[in-house]
Amino acid sequence: MKTIELDDDLYFYIASQTRHIGESASDILRRLLEQPAHIVAPVTEPSPASSVASPTVADQPSAPLHGMGLQALLDSSALQQEETSINRFMVVLSTLYRDDPAGFTQAAEIKGRKRVYFSQDPEALHASGSTTKPKPVPETPFWVITNTNTGRKQNMVAQLMASMGYDEAVIVQVCGAI
Repeated sequence: MKTIELDDDLYFYIASQTRHIGESASDILRRLLEQPAHIVAPVTEPSPASSVASPTVADQPSAPLHGMGLQALLDSSALQQEETSINRFMVVLSTLYRDDPAGFTQAAEIKGRKRVYFSQDPEALHASGSTTKPKPVPETPFWVITNTNTGRKQNMVAQLMASMGYDEAVIVQVCGAI
């Protein structure tokens, strides 16, 4: 097995294409490039450039996490490395949007008894309560209320993901990570 150096954007794109837990980068690339399952390559000595360790998600600052797909995010330890539940909440929301913008937009219509949770207009969130503390969801046109406890954030994500059609087991895994 050889090690290659990739730009961060390519690495995160490949990671976002993961279809199941344990799928290797080689398997993902074979699928994306429509290559046969096993290609025997000639053995060559590694060049100094190819001996550079490939980047891991844990080596990256938290901002690029927003470039990962949901399954890649769950498979990594990067989400747990976020220091606060608000940061983990925002990373999950941003990832859900990128994985399915249309589904996220429709599902974002969920509301609480008295509060609007998501809006493309922060004023709509301010109007639904005096202490909503709306923040923009990174890399999306949406804002979300953040002045809720972790349990409510998990509930919001669970409702959103269920509306988007995610499997219950994945929803439980994501909510547990927040």
